[in-house]
Amino acid sequence: MIEPVQLPSPWGDARLTVVVPTYNEAGNLPVLVERLLALPLPGLKVLVADDNSPDGTGEVADKLAIEHPERVTVVHRPGKEGLGRAYVDGIGRALDDGADFVAQMDADLSHPPEALPGMLGALLSTQASVVIGSRYVPGGELDENWPLYRRALSGWANLYVHTLLRVRIRDLTAGFKIWRAEALREIGLDRVQSNGYSFQVEMHYLATKLGHTILEVPIRFEERRDGDSKMTTATKIESALMPFKLRSRHRNIDS
Repeated sequence: MIEPVQLPSPWGDARLTVVVPTYNEAGNLPVLVERLLALPLPGLKVLVADDNSPDGTGEVADKLAIEHPERVTVVHRPGKEGLGRAYVDGIGRALDDGADFVAQMDADLSHPPEALPGMLGALLSTQASVVIGSRYVPGGELDENWPLYRRALSGWANLYVHTLLRVRIRDLTAGFKIWRAEALREIGLDRVQSNGYSFQVEMHYLATKLGHTILEVPIRFEERRDGDSKMTTATKIESALMPFKLRSRHRNIDS
């Protein structure tokens, strides 16, 4: 586990909301929230967007919100509608609540919370609109326990999307990042139509089309600690078709 950097004031006091979509993450969520709240970021809040998890993740999230009433909030969604819809809902609520910065991360502990202060520092010290915790820039790493087929799928997906969309990001499918609130408002969550993991690609594509600067910093990506991957056949099909849809859907958007 890396040591989080100590940001000087006022950077360390920034109003940062971490949006965490969940579906059957009851075992991982308490560990993640504990690590997030232990960071030297007193302005950090956690927003859990749960899709009515049958394993009781929503109830676990409610208990965490009672224990940390000023820092943890829960959005209970009616059912499993996809990662993209959960993020649109959660990010929209974070912006309405006054967040200056919004982070995205998975609940499965694959993304190191301790990297967040450094990512926020990189964002604040540059003109970037978003900082991505990247697996595929120099210094980035993949857990040696990550299955070979997942490595191949991730590598192929990035190459495929690069070829079709010409977006200059090495980790196009990354789900760990921090956005400036004003960049999210300019992108417009109402433009985003992806339901599944292709949400990540659509957001990166929109940011690029609108002229936003995207910065990648290296992270170590860990294999999930508990539970199962949510990657389904339907999700893979949506992701394969999405680049063609994006070129058509957003062809009139320019910076």
